[in-house]
Amino acid sequence: MNDSSWGTPQTGYWGPSDQGPVQGSAPAGPAFDARDAQQTRPMPIVPDGSAHGGHQDDHRGAARPSGPLFRDETYRDRTFHGRTFGDQPFHDTFQHETYRDESTPARPHGAASQNPDPMPDSPQPAPAPQKKSAGRDLGAAIGVGVGLGAVIVASLFVVKAVFVGVIAVAVVVGLWELTKRLEERKGIRAPLVPLAVGGAAMVVAGYVRGAEGAWVAMALTALAVLVWRMTEPPEGYLKDVTAGVFAAFYVPFLATFVAMMLKAEDGPWRVLTFLLLTVVSDTGAYAVGWRFGKHKLAPRISPGKTREGLVGAVAFAMAAGALCMEFLVDGGAWWHGLLLGLAVAASATLGDLGESMIKRDLGIKDMGTLLPGHGGIMDRLDSLLPTAPVVWLLLVVFAGSG
Repeated sequence: MNDSSWGTPQTGYWGPSDQGPVQGSAPAGPAFDARDAQQTRPMPIVPDGSAHGGHQDDHRGAARPSGPLFRDETYRDRTFHGRTFGDQPFHDTFQHETYRDESTPARPHGAASQNPDPMPDSPQPAPAPQKKSAGRDLGAAIGVGVGLGAVIVASLFVVKAVFVGVIAVAVVVGLWELTKRLEERKGIRAPLVPLAVGGAAMVVAGYVRGAEGAWVAMALTALAVLVWRMTEPPEGYLKDVTAGVFAAFYVPFLATFVAMMLKAEDGPWRVLTFLLLTVVSDTGAYAVGWRFGKHKLAPRISPGKTREGLVGAVAFAMAAGALCMEFLVDGGAWWHGLLLGLAVAASATLGDLGESMIKRDLGIKDMGTLLPGHGGIMDRLDSLLPTAPVVWLLLVVFAGSG
């Protein structure tokens, strides 16, 4: 059906009134049976929204859809669906169109809406990055480190025997911390008395008799641990004596190499070189890792250590080694220091990781609380102990036994 099938409207027809369609002659329409024509309702006149202004719901009985002009337009709701016009449901007449609510006032074309649709949430600014934290009381750590350094340097260059005593005290305290943590966390009772006595004797023997005296003292200390443990019930004997022998080797025997370095004629400078390189290696690893660290070195053992930190440790230690071997050690050369610094960075890192494994197995963060900002004595000896034999051996190779 097209527009040409409709005739001209009859005179006198005015469309629907407030009470419904006007009785009278109907407008001409398409040719069909007169009986069907009586059942045909005229299409309602849609008044112009601008003619009334404001609210359009004036109950005139005529529908005033303000929906889409095209079927591919969509609106917010479908309030008209299910309502009736006359005796016919409205959705039968306009089946495929959707409309807004009648209560929404019409507005002229192009006018801005008083309640526009909410815009998507604007992106929130990213939170400011948090500053990295050192994880410890840095002020206390620096203060304790400076104090320990002053004691070590004073004892080192005044009387050698005093520094040997400092080593022996550090060994005994370290053994106490280690055995205490083993007993608390694992129920392992390594005998402390023979370990402490044998450990102090081991340091003195290494200073007086060298490597031969250190090995003899180590053997006697292990034997004393076995005998001492026999005075208690046999339950747990094997694990207790095994832990005791391990503690004797790990703390006093490795510390004996520091006393053996001190025995040389330029011994204080060799010990100072050993201490400086180890501290500089740890400092370089911390500084570079804290600032640039992104790739974990050994996340299962020590999540805080990074590969970038290892590079920093090597660079700092090699630079410090070249200076120390050139100016502090008799018979040393700068290139000796490069090799020495590389070895120190490797051994110090492995020593730190080794103690981290022990602490992770024990389920603790620090071995003790004696040194504020550092933890315990063993937390400071972790990188020094395995580095001592490495430095002693390389200094003997590069500069002789002295």
